[in-house]
Amino acid sequence: MNNSTIAAISTANGPGGIGVIRISGDNAFTIGDKIFKGVNGKKITDMQGYTAAYGFVYDGDEKLDEVVATVFKAPHSYTGENVLEISCHGGMYITKQVLRAVINSGAVAAQAGEFTQRAFLNGKMDLSEAEAVMDIISAKGKTQARAALACREGKISKEIFKVNDILVGCAAHLSAWADYPEEDIPEVESSTLSKDLNNAKEIVENLLKNYDAGMVLKNGVDTIIVGKPNVGKSTLMNQLTGYEKSIVTDIPGTTRDVIEETVVLGDITLNLSDTAGLRDTDNVVEQIGVDRARKKIETGGLILAVFDATDELNDEDVNLLKTISSLPSVAIINKTDQTSVINVEFIKSLVKNVVFISAKNGDGINELISIIEKITGMANFDPSVATLATERQRDCAVKALDAINEAINALEIGMTLDAVTVSIEDAVQSILEITGERAGEVIVHSVFSKFCVGK
Repeated sequence: MNNSTIAAISTANGPGGIGVIRISGDNAFTIGDKIFKGVNGKKITDMQGYTAAYGFVYDGDEKLDEVVATVFKAPHSYTGENVLEISCHGGMYITKQVLRAVINSGAVAAQAGEFTQRAFLNGKMDLSEAEAVMDIISAKGKTQARAALACREGKISKEIFKVNDILVGCAAHLSAWADYPEEDIPEVESSTLSKDLNNAKEIVENLLKNYDAGMVLKNGVDTIIVGKPNVGKSTLMNQLTGYEKSIVTDIPGTTRDVIEETVVLGDITLNLSDTAGLRDTDNVVEQIGVDRARKKIETGGLILAVFDATDELNDEDVNLLKTISSLPSVAIINKTDQTSVINVEFIKSLVKNVVFISAKNGDGINELISIIEKITGMANFDPSVATLATERQRDCAVKALDAINEAINALEIGMTLDAVTVSIEDAVQSILEITGERAGEVIVHSVFSKFCVGK
């Protein structure tokens, strides 16, 4: 690990009430004494950990700002190193000037994620907990924040250690029994080994089961609003976004391209796309929009197909219903505030999830949200349980599960215990990569390169 003392602005890149410059490394306090003068005359190097001092920060002889300097002594700090945080006024200019003074006094600019990387390398957190830091920062809602905090507090790690303890126990018993036959070591019972392996398998399967819902919570779901012209797609878009994102008129073909917006409904983030009305048209520009809408249906994570309750189904409606029947979708029957003539039973025969709304009045929107929560797996999602948070973690868990299944299968078909041991050791290696205990340098670098600089 690089032994240099690093520094960065740890608050958001914008004006605010306060700006924080974080300094971490062996020389953090020495650098602090070069730029900080406390009103009580006390030096940073003489301060106790978890104490703060009021004073002024200088760049050479130039006074920059009044600040508060807070000291965190190793190993009781975020990074496990000596850490000094200088809290100044939150203007963008002044925080950059203070950072420049710190760098001029011997620090080097921190790379993206370097503070948290040092925390990981110094044993302050494991890799899954480190990844949760960015999820906490980027959380868009209460449930997402709770799930990220659960991971940061070690919920995933606890499950990983359970699996690891089971597998290591199995491998150790197998190895001892095979390698030291002269010792009085109990023979490996196939039934006991099978029970232990299946217990480990169940824990990993539960971790994987929550992954998709966790990804919906974290990244949102790509949601496509489709239907014929004038069925109320744009009105629904505006109702969900809370303002007039899409132009609404009685003229068919008003929406000619895909209009996109991200909205948070309850605990779900929807990456919405309002598309051109599905119909054949001689207008070249509108037809391009229609073609884009049809392609969007093929790639969307969730389809909101809108139908006009005051109009009978036509061939375009029927084709749309058949297309979405095998996709995650909701058939939305709009304009329920007017007389309905639409064939509801036919729609229900093709699409499982049907909801009745008046996009104009906002009626039925809560029911729509409930159905979306059910489809995406969010209805019963518990943010306090261990949830795999990244594709890297999921990939490791899948590899571990495959290896556990190989061990179980080898045991069941009567292969040698050496073959079972090899599969168990593969599972241990894969499961520990989630927490970073055997993560290679490339994996670690990839994780922390996604962080903001101040972390």
